[in-house]
Amino acid sequence: MHCLVIQHLAFEDLGSFAPVLRQHGYRLDIRQAGVQPVSADEWATADLVVVLGGPIGVGDVGGYPWLADQIVQLGRRLQQRRPVLGVCLGAQLIAAALGARVHPAGAKEIGWAPLQLTPQGQHSPLRHLAQTPVLHWHGDTFELPPGAELLAATGLTPHQAFGIGRHALALQFHAEVDPAAMEAWLIGHTLELHLAGVDLAALRAATAQHGAAAAQAGAALLGEWLSALDGAG
Repeated sequence: MHCLVIQHLAFEDLGSFAPVLRQHGYRLDIRQAGVQPVSADEWATADLVVVLGGPIGVGDVGGYPWLADQIVQLGRRLQQRRPVLGVCLGAQLIAAALGARVHPAGAKEIGWAPLQLTPQGQHSPLRHLAQTPVLHWHGDTFELPPGAELLAATGLTPHQAFGIGRHALALQFHAEVDPAAMEAWLIGHTLELHLAGVDLAALRAATAQHGAAAAQAGAALLGEWLSALDGAG
């Protein structure tokens, strides 16, 4: 099966999600957004599309016009109920494609913190994350799209995850992150971390404490969601 992966930064990759996708029979077709074009046919025919995170946002469409095409193509896939998974920026793009407002959150949410699962979230694949903090790294947030099922929140961000039927899952947080690669994040986002006043030593310590369990839980989340996709298909 063909999994089209839209990547916005080299180090914000599939992480712990990659082996799970391969175990479920997906061939990974990774494209660098804005550099490696994706045709409308590729968007439409992929068995699964995964849109990953990045430091730009829906509000940056004017400077990065190819973001507008991502929103259009995601909207078409979602209208046809074709499987889509969005992480961080990817979740925001899914929300925008469904007509929801995406806007600055008012404060950066960077670091490890637990999720508050809704009753629906407790009965979804997100249940695997109930016992471990996850990595948050965003400054924008989204309103809940029409027809979406809210799955998780935090104190700072009331809309952390939502699902649309069985075919679409949007995760504002980073359940995919490989803790062994965290230093690349700290280097690549050095200016953002400095401006946000993040304590790097504390972030490293929290990654060492929570990273392995979170990666295992994230892999379990994805595996259960993919199994549901297989069942729906």
